[in-house]
Amino acid sequence: MTTSHSTSAQLKALDRAHHLHPFTDYADYRQQPGRIISRAEHITIIDSDGREYLDGMSGLWCCNLGYSQPEIVAAVSEQLTRLPFYNNFFQCSNQPAVELAAALAELLPEPFNQVFFTNSGSEANDTNLRIVRRYWDLLGKPKKRLVLSRQYGYHGSTIAAASLGGFDFVHGQFETLPYVKHIQAPNWYAYGRDSSEHDFGIAAAQQLQHAINQYGADNIAAFIAEPVQGAGGVIVPPASYWPELQRILDAHDILFISDEVICGFGRTGEMFGYQSYQSKPDLITFAKAVTNGYQPLGGVMLSDRIAEVLTSGGGEFGHGFTYSGHPAACAAALATLQIMRREGIQQNVKERLAPHFQAGWRALGDHPIVGHVRGLGLFGSIELVRDKASGERLGRDSEAGAVCRQACLDHGLVMRAVGDSMIIAPPLVCSHAELDELLRRARAALDATAAHFGVSG
Repeated sequence: MTTSHSTSAQLKALDRAHHLHPFTDYADYRQQPGRIISRAEHITIIDSDGREYLDGMSGLWCCNLGYSQPEIVAAVSEQLTRLPFYNNFFQCSNQPAVELAAALAELLPEPFNQVFFTNSGSEANDTNLRIVRRYWDLLGKPKKRLVLSRQYGYHGSTIAAASLGGFDFVHGQFETLPYVKHIQAPNWYAYGRDSSEHDFGIAAAQQLQHAINQYGADNIAAFIAEPVQGAGGVIVPPASYWPELQRILDAHDILFISDEVICGFGRTGEMFGYQSYQSKPDLITFAKAVTNGYQPLGGVMLSDRIAEVLTSGGGEFGHGFTYSGHPAACAAALATLQIMRREGIQQNVKERLAPHFQAGWRALGDHPIVGHVRGLGLFGSIELVRDKASGERLGRDSEAGAVCRQACLDHGLVMRAVGDSMIIAPPLVCSHAELDELLRRARAALDATAAHFGVSG
């Protein structure tokens, strides 16, 4: 059970009394105690009451290698013994940071040879804004200030990163940055069911052209996007979307920031998500799975185009974090990348796991309350509906998602609700049998949700 002298009930009471959680309705949480996760093994998490759950969300999109990786633990422990911390300011560095920067540069065939380390994806996207601004200033184009993003994109929770994100309820709780503008998400099910997916993909990409026409290419610095929009509901764009989007970016000299915090390190079947669509980023945001969640670490990979301008002169780049390139975090990342290379994780996802999972995931489309199924690599989403033809929802907005999420937990499975979409992102180390069990429990949760809303098969 618990590893301290506190009982599960005591821990839950202390949690409600003192701990403010991210993205939580605090009034609701005071009435409904949460779960205290006490330990984990492989792809299973165990709470303080001893209940076991298959982790269908890889922690929070980050524990791609599961929870039993002693090699990462040993790397962090050894580094803490040798050098627990030193900063990377003032012409200083540390060995793990140096080696990790080189290892990340080796991952890509494209010219990405410089890395700026942060502690999270949020800080990395803040850093992207600073880099983009500095880049255009050094080129003598100070008018290029606007950054375009998308509805339902998620880029972090700092003021800058949340401004880049495309969630209205988040924006309603603070003053967003005025130089960030949003275009429509490429969600065919939500916006394009009256046309083919191919035609909708072109039309959705043309939303970028409309924004360029409105604001002027000379005023637009960059466009930021996830290859697949994860927290927005695993929005997988039509195949026609990214080629048209890239054509527009190239035509107007607008930088492209590929936010790979969720898609990176094997999730889509390629090492990075943009490689699944052959797009051409200038900057790459990474975090989460780079350390398998064992340590907080994020960063920005800069293309040579950007790095050459930033490093060619112009004075000091006035940006950084105390823990940028933290030696223990970088040691965790080096161990993670070593495991991925040695075990052929990305190739196994692409060739074996993703085809098996996607076949089983898409088979859920025959369930009476599933209106649409999306997926790529080792993640996916399903839309919960009462009527497949019309898309009528089961209940009030987001009600079905909340019911289904609880049904998943009741069946020993962690999935996530985004409105009335249920999303899943299993660890990349699952066996076929484990994926089958995840899918079996997901179907059982759908059955329970259908029964709750009085829908029969």
